[in-house]
Amino acid sequence: MSAVLESEASSSSPVAASNDIAIVLLGTGVVGGAFLKLLCTPAGARLRLVGAANSRRQQVEPEQLAARDLRERLKQQGAARDDKILLATLDASRASIKVVIDATASADLATRHTEWLACGYHVVTANKSLAGGQLSGWRALQAARAGGARYGDAATVGAGLPVISTLRRLRDCGDSLLTLEGVFSGSLSYLFNQYDGTRPFSALLRDARKLGYTEPDPRADLSGEDVARKLLILARNAGFALGSDEVVVESLVPEHLRDLSADVFLDRLEELDAPLAARHDEARSRGHVLRFLARLNQRGRARVGLVEVPVTHPAARLYGTDNQFALTTTRYNTQPLVIQGPGAGPEVTAQALLGDVLALG
Repeated sequence: MSAVLESEASSSSPVAASNDIAIVLLGTGVVGGAFLKLLCTPAGARLRLVGAANSRRQQVEPEQLAARDLRERLKQQGAARDDKILLATLDASRASIKVVIDATASADLATRHTEWLACGYHVVTANKSLAGGQLSGWRALQAARAGGARYGDAATVGAGLPVISTLRRLRDCGDSLLTLEGVFSGSLSYLFNQYDGTRPFSALLRDARKLGYTEPDPRADLSGEDVARKLLILARNAGFALGSDEVVVESLVPEHLRDLSADVFLDRLEELDAPLAARHDEARSRGHVLRFLARLNQRGRARVGLVEVPVTHPAARLYGTDNQFALTTTRYNTQPLVIQGPGAGPEVTAQALLGDVLALG
């Protein structure tokens, strides 16, 4: 791995280069695995991987970290996970920029982001649990960021589409968000872009799962909770102090299917079909289509759920896993500012992580 080979050369010199970036990667799943591949490209040449871990094992040995099959090796070998050792290795790197990358969805791990920032580590993450969780966690994050360490969060919403950065820039320029609407889930975008009544929803859901567009347990997508977290992140970055209990969330999972094991739920996917078919037929009778939308109004009222929209609506013209964010502001008032593009996939999410790391240098 070119990034690691360069690290050995830089660590032998008495003073680290001013743009030397040492990283610890937490999470080597789909997104973390894609990030490891980016380290092998010229874009990753400035980065020194000094530690990597999955939920059970870790590796800090340079020779092992340089292996192109590091992700697979960690499934079978490596020391027991110990974050203190990982951070000590980051300190020992003597790099001018030290970064913890959280490529997991772990709520427990997200609670440590503020601790790492307070210790002077930069944090780059795709994990929405802190910024999109309890309001107290968001406020603690803002306080920790005031200490000077930076928090890279582009990958938390839209897989790196420039929506968070745009909201911050508009706010810095004195503009104010009035309303926000859009499709914030790549998996739900794909499902309802495809759903035209000719095939059962359950069949499309199985296809999406095989393609890797949903979580292994699709209820993580269908519940709407992930979309709600993204809406909270955007609303908070725009200046709305919304609590997680202030977002009305419509789940597409019937109550009797919510507490089953994942395997049993997958065996009973057909029970989703009749309710959704009825809603589709009602929408079609009015010349509308179904889309899973997130909405925020000027008074801070937020809702996530299935909505009928006319075929002329911007969300009715999406493709694949596209996300769409329509921002109406004081200055973008007559016509909203629309940000649209692929909002799911390990490659684009990993690229967002890499972009945030490189921006630190």
